[in-house]
Amino acid sequence: MPEPGRAGTTAAPTDGADDVARRVAGSAAAGCTLAGAVAVTVALIAGPGPGLTGYVSEAGIAGSGHAATYRIGVFALAGALLLLAAALPAGVRLAAALLAAGGLLTGLSGAVTCTAGCPLPPFERATVADLVHGGASVAATAAVVLAMVALAVSGPADRTLRRLAAGAAALALPLCAAVGLAMLIVGRGTLVGVLERLVLALTVLWGLTTATALAVARKEGPPVNASGIGGAPS
Repeated sequence: MPEPGRAGTTAAPTDGADDVARRVAGSAAAGCTLAGAVAVTVALIAGPGPGLTGYVSEAGIAGSGHAATYRIGVFALAGALLLLAAALPAGVRLAAALLAAGGLLTGLSGAVTCTAGCPLPPFERATVADLVHGGASVAATAAVVLAMVALAVSGPADRTLRRLAAGAAALALPLCAAVGLAMLIVGRGTLVGVLERLVLALTVLWGLTTATALAVARKEGPPVNASGIGGAPS
């Protein structure tokens, strides 16, 4: 029989429970990401919005026809970010904190809808609701992209998570910069609409693949001896 308390004889029960909890959170995050993305896409395609010339948020304006579907999708994506933060390894606290912040800000953007056309400065006159909604949406996207960067350079994260984050960040950073410049220089139009959708599609794809990777990841257990019991025999 192995001696009680000998190092390496058994895996700590709490470690196993944490591993299972993180994989469950990853599975839930993947499901919420997929459901949220589908709901928002349906609202965009089926609604009477301005197409690629408008902001994605216009699908959530009251009276747009599919506002409820859009907001449900946004809240599902907010939940997905919070679940993804919970599913990350314990050593990547900065990335988890950024994802949690992104989830809360996404929820705020879904709770506070913009007015018709989602006007934003400097080319349009915006209401307080427009500024709150727009600010929350921009900050949420920034938090998620920064989480990609933090995860890409994080030592405790495994190679798969780092590579997914690095690839997504390499694409998202220039796209975000292009969106910001286009909003300041050109304003609302097809260019901003297309760039915004590319950024959002990229973040959703990264969230889905990362959540899936976390859901299927398994922590290696202790060595098993010939008798099938972890650790060296006594």
